[in-house]
Amino acid sequence: MSELLWQPDSDSIEQANITQFAKRAGSRYNISLDTFDQLHRWSIDHSEAFWQEVWQFCDIRASKSSGSIVQDKNEMPGSRWFVDAELNYTENLLRKKDETIAIISRGEGKNDRTISYSELHSQVNRLARAYRELGIEPGDRIVAYMPNIPETVICVLAAAACGAVWSSCSPDFGAQGVIDRFGQVNPKILISVDGYTYNGKKFDISGKLKEILENLPTLEKHILVPYLDAQTSHSLEGAVTLEEFVANCSADPIEYPQLPFNHPLYILFSSGTTGKPKCIVHGVGGTLIQHLKEHRFHVNLKHGDKLFFFTTCGWMMWNWLVTALASEITIVLYEGSPFHPKPDVFFDYVEQYGINHLGISAKFIDFISKSGVRPIETHDLSTLRTLMSTGSPLNPEGFDYVYDSVKKDLCLSSISGGTDLISCFVLGNPTLPVWRGEIQCRGLGMDVAVFDDGGKKVPNGTKGELVCRNSFPSMPVGFWQDEYDSKYRAAYFERFPGNWHHGDYVELTVRGGMIVYGRSDAVLNPSGVRIGTAEIYRQAEQIDEVIESLVIGQRWDGDTRVVLFVRLREGLVLDNDLQTKIRSIIRTNASPRHVPAKIIQVADIPRTRNGKITEVAVRKLVHGESIDNLEALDNPEALDIYRNIPELQTD
Repeated sequence: MSELLWQPDSDSIEQANITQFAKRAGSRYNISLDTFDQLHRWSIDHSEAFWQEVWQFCDIRASKSSGSIVQDKNEMPGSRWFVDAELNYTENLLRKKDETIAIISRGEGKNDRTISYSELHSQVNRLARAYRELGIEPGDRIVAYMPNIPETVICVLAAAACGAVWSSCSPDFGAQGVIDRFGQVNPKILISVDGYTYNGKKFDISGKLKEILENLPTLEKHILVPYLDAQTSHSLEGAVTLEEFVANCSADPIEYPQLPFNHPLYILFSSGTTGKPKCIVHGVGGTLIQHLKEHRFHVNLKHGDKLFFFTTCGWMMWNWLVTALASEITIVLYEGSPFHPKPDVFFDYVEQYGINHLGISAKFIDFISKSGVRPIETHDLSTLRTLMSTGSPLNPEGFDYVYDSVKKDLCLSSISGGTDLISCFVLGNPTLPVWRGEIQCRGLGMDVAVFDDGGKKVPNGTKGELVCRNSFPSMPVGFWQDEYDSKYRAAYFERFPGNWHHGDYVELTVRGGMIVYGRSDAVLNPSGVRIGTAEIYRQAEQIDEVIESLVIGQRWDGDTRVVLFVRLREGLVLDNDLQTKIRSIIRTNASPRHVPAKIIQVADIPRTRNGKITEVAVRKLVHGESIDNLEALDNPEALDIYRNIPELQTD
């Protein structure tokens, strides 16, 4: 039985946005929505009414409302939400026009910056005019090779203000990785910096820029934001600085083109570890309404709050963070290493700025836990109400650490979703208790269930495949240049026709929460028993000597054997005693079937640029198979460690 770690008091529940929404909807439809289970069930059974209520409660601004809430509701894919509505994403994000702070920005070696909503309006207006003078029209693509700084937010808001389609990568991407992504969408404008700073070191990217520019033949303009060197633009042929680009443009208010609900807004990219990244297109309205639902109800953003989510511009959480401006709050940006100059620096920011909602990764929590960081003793975190964790499953020990060492009165929201839906399937809830090791709830309006391999729903408490059985507004508009939606259908709907198959191996608990055990394609299957990789990581990584680990299933002697790779603390060696200790803890706390046949020490663990470890890539290498896209990895050199490991060739 999981342990209850936190529950909100009655006043907090009463004042939560989700409570006010439930009361309003319940009164309007004369039904009882007193519990979250009742509200969630209603949001599924009466999804048209639910999403219409979200639209009204969040005051979405549109020049034309939709007479039909959804067409072809039961078609997956194929359904279309708010088909007659017309709106503009930027207009909804910039509803405030006063001196309230919209953006706080921090960066390694940089002074703090603040931008008010009034200033943000002016800068977006000027840039949108400059885009239009260049000839940018709705549907044109603008791409950015940018860090998480205010200029990037200004550039995306100006793009959306023109109806352009935005896509971005962080500047640590290699040139080929950028070309693989941007080269597919034929952009007219590239916006970039000249370099970036990470962990105290400066990285010039002018060489990568030259290669990228040579491979994007449709570009009409390269706009440069000098970040390392104010004179860089003079050494990059054809570049114009952002300041020069907008020099002659007025900051007066602009008219926002009113666009269809499903007009493309963002092109996001799959990780691409098994091939060229897929271009996933998300629409204006679906992105906005889904993010507003999550921000207002599941995070409980209130006007004037401060939200800080550590992310790069190559991860969907950056898009999610930007949309939070629609809730009239302050977003906090950070560019650089999360551990520079010290591992508790983010908690300095929480205290300094009075941050209310902090988003980090499960790996970050694991790292600071092993570093002995105890903000509960060193920082004033009185303003912090929500701590969000994503990127990989947060193990139960991570829950323990947060309530023991960060803050006791806090809603710990482990969340899970993805680029595919630019949002979450399961996430937090400020009105529900937090149980050790569990994500609190399923997203409103999302009919999330667990299927067995045969496509049948399993009882709560049984592991299986995460599916969503209904359509929702932030489903992709489609994949870029995917005729007849063939790639789109293959990605999510072939395994269980009529249902979205997400590829996560999960369990829906008896309380309605969820536990994620890892990606389905990485699930281990020794002797026909399915084991989620997170089940082994949880045990291995609670051992003090182990910094992190990676586990795969290796085909062996007609079956599958479990192989565990461990990265140890500096100076330690994986001897027989440590191997015995690891196996004993896994056997005792999991089961004998979880015990690895091989434990191998490695110097590094390969991961994607979003920080997710890449079991599939390592499994391919171990089996002598090729990996199609090394550019998807943050540290591709780490894969060399796993080629032809002698211990894997013998018993």
